[in-house]
Amino acid sequence: MASKEDFSEEYLQLNPKEVGFSDILSIFSSRELEKTDFFHTPEIYGEANSFPAPKVYRKADTFHAPEEYDFRRRWIVFVSLVAQILLLQLKKPLAVLGSTLELCLNYPSSNGGFIGLLWNFLTGKVVTPDRSAATFRSILANLDTRVDLDGRIKANDKRYDAALSMMAAKLAYENEAFSRTVVTDHWQMEFLGFFNFWNDYEESYTTQAIIFEDKRTSADSNLIEVAFRGTEPFNADDWRTDFDISWYDIKGVGKIHAGFMKALGLQKRKGWPKTIEQGSDGKNYAYYTIREILRNRLKENQNAKFMVTGHSLGGALAILFPAILILHEENELLERMEGVYTFGQPRVGDEQFGEFMKDKLRFYDVKYCRYVYKNDMVPRVPFDDKTLMFKHFGPCLYFNSCYRGQILEEEPNKNYFSLLSVMPKILNAVYELIRSFIIPFTRGMEYREGLFQTMSRMAALVVPGLSAHGPQDYVNVTRLGTLPSSHPPLKGLKPE
Repeated sequence: MASKEDFSEEYLQLNPKEVGFSDILSIFSSRELEKTDFFHTPEIYGEANSFPAPKVYRKADTFHAPEEYDFRRRWIVFVSLVAQILLLQLKKPLAVLGSTLELCLNYPSSNGGFIGLLWNFLTGKVVTPDRSAATFRSILANLDTRVDLDGRIKANDKRYDAALSMMAAKLAYENEAFSRTVVTDHWQMEFLGFFNFWNDYEESYTTQAIIFEDKRTSADSNLIEVAFRGTEPFNADDWRTDFDISWYDIKGVGKIHAGFMKALGLQKRKGWPKTIEQGSDGKNYAYYTIREILRNRLKENQNAKFMVTGHSLGGALAILFPAILILHEENELLERMEGVYTFGQPRVGDEQFGEFMKDKLRFYDVKYCRYVYKNDMVPRVPFDDKTLMFKHFGPCLYFNSCYRGQILEEEPNKNYFSLLSVMPKILNAVYELIRSFIIPFTRGMEYREGLFQTMSRMAALVVPGLSAHGPQDYVNVTRLGTLPSSHPPLKGLKPE
């Protein structure tokens, strides 16, 4: 049975590790679903949260008919649990597949190229790639091999922060040696560390981040960048976090996705205490460690500021980080926060959370830029409807496949799955495949796409939106993307 959470009076916890075959069948038939081992809500919910939904229910529960609401709710629980169960079963095979694929992709570079690999194979001297080496690339780094910043985007360019943030978000997927080499040798910046953070609920190190300091803006006004790693393609635990619809209600803040909070450093039974003891057992938590690093670095330079960024799941952690700073009234840090840049970020909370964050980000004048490229499916989950309360907030910087941008309240086709959009998505995937062969000649050879990226484009013909979530197009958006020259001011949240 899932444990009671003392820090939140209202919550929903799904526990796929406690689900059996008969439990899956009972989701649609049980009248006391909340008493099972895999579906846990507090007693305070009482009758209003029982199954089926009663005729009298809370004001917060908005739906047209109890029966319709109840079925949709059970269906969403069913889909979430089935997806997580499958991922639990596939955890080891996916890890092996991802590891094998990464090794195969790194064999040429470890042996001096394809010709060197062939020669070493013939002479029996093949070098096995070292995963900790500065030359070892992740799957995502093999999709988009660029490591240099765009030299045409200078520090005083309004595109600079976004372009740097996306490259940092991409770099967060790499190992420590690779990240350090890129930051110090290619970007000429100071590398402050690569971190593996403990997840109290998963009881493993599920969260990674890098921190570096950009000293190129001016001599006395440095910019510290915190970049969270996102969902790794073959990491089942990362994908389980994305599919989990569990949430906690933080008083005065709103309902927030439980999986993302756990990855950021949520404490069992305690929630978000302002201070904790950590490090003695080697278990450091993302939020608390990063907060301490920022405090120390910002004390050394009173004019320095910091930004937070992330791609995919990393984007969710990036926007949750200032939320917890606000919860803890970390005013000194918030006043030094330049902005939050997210790319392909999923939804992280309900409407109340969104209103809370908009108000606070405006107050502290923190820029929040949420980038969405065309048919990327991840910003469109979890579903936004009256059954599942997850919603985006703030302006969406939406870019089409020509990298022309709009500032919208919500990305088009906000829940992704629509029969009417299937054919346009496939046609767009065809265009993106054709564009990949043309763009080096129209924009420059740095936009050339390799064989592995081309294969991803071809896979998108079957699953539209698959390649749209990768780093290639988001890097292109920050370098080539255009926004309307005039738009109404968006105080505190405005993208530049």
